[in-house]
Amino acid sequence: MTPPPIPRPPGDTVLAGPATPVSAGTPVAVLLGDAPPPGPVIRGQEAESLLGRTRALVDPRLRAAVESLPGSIRRVAMYHFGWQEADGSPSSGPAGKAIRPALVLAAARALGGDPERAVRAAVAVELAHNFTLLHDDVIDEDRTRRHRPTAWAVFGIPDAVIAGDAMLALAQRLLADDPSPAGAQAVARLSNCIIELCAGQQADCSFEDRGPEEVTLDECLTMATAKTGALLGCACAMGALYAGAGERAVGALDGFGREAGLAFQLIDDLIGIWGDPVRTGKPVGADLVARKKSLPVVAALTSGTPAAAELAALYRGPMSSPDEVSRAADAVERAGGRDWAQAGAADRMSRAVHHLSRAVDDLAGAEDLLTLAEFVTRRTH
Repeated sequence: MTPPPIPRPPGDTVLAGPATPVSAGTPVAVLLGDAPPPGPVIRGQEAESLLGRTRALVDPRLRAAVESLPGSIRRVAMYHFGWQEADGSPSSGPAGKAIRPALVLAAARALGGDPERAVRAAVAVELAHNFTLLHDDVIDEDRTRRHRPTAWAVFGIPDAVIAGDAMLALAQRLLADDPSPAGAQAVARLSNCIIELCAGQQADCSFEDRGPEEVTLDECLTMATAKTGALLGCACAMGALYAGAGERAVGALDGFGREAGLAFQLIDDLIGIWGDPVRTGKPVGADLVARKKSLPVVAALTSGTPAAAELAALYRGPMSSPDEVSRAADAVERAGGRDWAQAGAADRMSRAVHHLSRAVDDLAGAEDLLTLAEFVTRRTH
């Protein structure tokens, strides 16, 4: 018995889906049945260019916001963003990809708004995202992020947690101080999103105290949607708000982001098992070493296959040797977890495009959103 496919919503027959299995990197235009877009290299270049333009627009405002924090907190935050070394000297450390602020600006543009009016919201979303990263690193005891020691590993847990808290408060203040009519709606939406995100994080932590066969696939999907999909949905919805869109369009953009977020998480979970440490900056099989009940792992554990039993046995042990990690990765693959996650990511992107089509009459006008959607399911780190 192999893991079941992710079920489509009842009556969701308008989603175009390929008749044959697809990989997680299937282009959005193919999912829609349109002519194939440029190849992955060209699409990747388009996405990198878009993210570069986003950083050029957002980073000065982001840095100015971070520099407004009190001294000791500012020091931790500046290090986390890669702008300073631990001793306070300037650094050109690797920056984040800026996917979430790019979604804010792309959503505003797709609905006919001026992206520059949404820059404050893009900064707020990036601050909120980095609040989660600082806390996640502490919770997961991760010592490396973006090929550098994590903030808590350098400054200690209290300082990292406090810096994360300050970033979230700063995000809320930016929106609350915004004279735009969208500001009040945006701050409420971000607050609700963070509560949902925290619930997802709490569920993820609770899985660690349960046996390898005690977490269901539905629970894992709900957790991932809250932990990852909620913030991507919020980013898209905030872009729609700043474009002056109505409730229906804002909800559709939220749905687009949530489905894209789940696709993102599925790919992220695959990278957590099979990602190249040189590119990810994390040890090989990092999620397996931590015995995380990620989506492909839970799909494998609930498959009812002999490989599922092997994986469960390994998850009950310390998973301390490279051989055990390799055997666990192989068991996930033989139990169907890898194929399920790849197909699931493609399915979620199909759903995302369906949501987008409810808000945008001509998808050609949402090219930036579609480029970002493809990017998150093509990435390898």
